[in-house]
Amino acid sequence: MPDERLNAATPRVAAGVLFTDDTGRVLMLRMTYKDFWDIPGGYVEPGESPQAAAAREVREELGLDIAVGGLLAVDWAPSESEGDKMLFLFDGPRLDPDTHFTFTDGEIAEARYVPVDELDSYTLDRLARRIRSALRTSTPEYLEHGESTTARYP
Repeated sequence: MPDERLNAATPRVAAGVLFTDDTGRVLMLRMTYKDFWDIPGGYVEPGESPQAAAAREVREELGLDIAVGGLLAVDWAPSESEGDKMLFLFDGPRLDPDTHFTFTDGEIAEARYVPVDELDSYTLDRLARRIRSALRTSTPEYLEHGESTTARYP
């Protein structure tokens, strides 16, 4: 009898944090190695929880040691270049407008709060959809490619 585990998905797991300001703009990062803006976050390391990874990435990318909030969304977002991916999005605390970011790892060139209606000009479509989906609901949501599946799988 064949081992069914050999056919099981083994997605890469990433975690990000959604920070918004008092006007509802979203904190976006211009990375030195990507051609689009991203939210704070990155891949989960072996043995690390997605929430712990999100807090670690915020520490590494922004120099902030903060408590990451609750789960906003889980997004199934396979990529042709990277394979299956499971992306966790957590709520970030409201930061003081004078918060100073420290870019110590060389990955971040700039941080900026971006109006939600301008996300498409800054980032990938699926990330813009994920952010908008997370901002629309008060409960964690399961997404596929950044879109709710409620209508698709009733």
